Amino acid sequence: MSELVNVASNPHVRHKDTTSRIMLYVIIALMPATIFGIYNSGTYAIHALLLILLTIASCVASEYIFNVITKRKQTVSDLSAVVTGLLLSLNFPCTLPYWMGILGGVFAIIVVKCLFGGLGQNFMNPALGARCFMLISFTSAMSSFTYDGVSTATPLALLRAGESVNTWDMLVGTIPGVIGETSVIAIVIGAIILILFGVIDLAIPGSYILTFAIFISIYTCFNGGFDLQYLVAQLCGGGLMLGAFFMATDYATSPITPKGKIIFGICLGLLTGIFRMFGSMAEGVSYAIIFCNLLVPIIERFTIPRGFGVEKEKKSKGGNE
Repeated sequence: MSELVNVASNPHVRHKDTTSRIMLYVIIALMPATIFGIYNSGTYAIHALLLILLTIASCVASEYIFNVITKRKQTVSDLSAVVTGLLLSLNFPCTLPYWMGILGGVFAIIVVKCLFGGLGQNFMNPALGARCFMLISFTSAMSSFTYDGVSTATPLALLRAGESVNTWDMLVGTIPGVIGETSVIAIVIGAIILILFGVIDLAIPGSYILTFAIFISIYTCFNGGFDLQYLVAQLCGGGLMLGAFFMATDYATSPITPKGKIIFGICLGLLTGIFRMFGSMAEGVSYAIIFCNLLVPIIERFTIPRGFGVEKEKKSKGGNE
């Protein structure tokens, strides 16, 4: 019998799920939040729908044109550009002008994704990178929210001003906010779909939400006593759930090591709490995720497991051996 060993390039362990199938699962999981967000836009429902479609179209077109110009293999069929456009549009107010949505899609794909090598090479989540770009460039339009035809503040802004909010409305989603963040119930339904399909696990979102909850609990204890309603409102508001389940879990910009995922989630929870409680804005999820995206290489470096049979290097005590 031949004892020759066949050598092949990695990956050696393969899975039936392709990139396009995983992205399709994400699109399906985002449908409850998308449909409810359009419905919740009221008189701006058609505007919200067209804004979503135009943002997605700009992402797909940007990737297609970039690949043609740079003579790269076309990648639009993997649906990653569709997911980026959908996530980005769900982070827009329903009243945002169409051209701003298109500009955001171009920035997400060209600047954040394609210029760094494409899918899997980007150093931050493209949708969140574009959202932060839009927040800085068009602050007024990105922070103007309308509900029932009336411009009003978000629940987190009301909390920051010392006013009370209805936590049930925040769970259901009948509140002002960006298109995809208002209904916690719709987001959780989508998260369950992702978990059932095996796209994500609870390591990152679980540690993120738990750390944030502990941070807020400690903060309230030192500022007038523990307030359960305030905690629930902070958990339900500001896109925390959307960010935790759909953006912090992005394969390309989150750790792959088991310990790294937990550390990543803890960092997210702490930063979100710090930004919300001590920052100038009522929100902090987007900036927390982007900042932690930059920490991923360091986190993975110190949490990568040692190979089987490999001992930790021992440091000599004085002198060279």
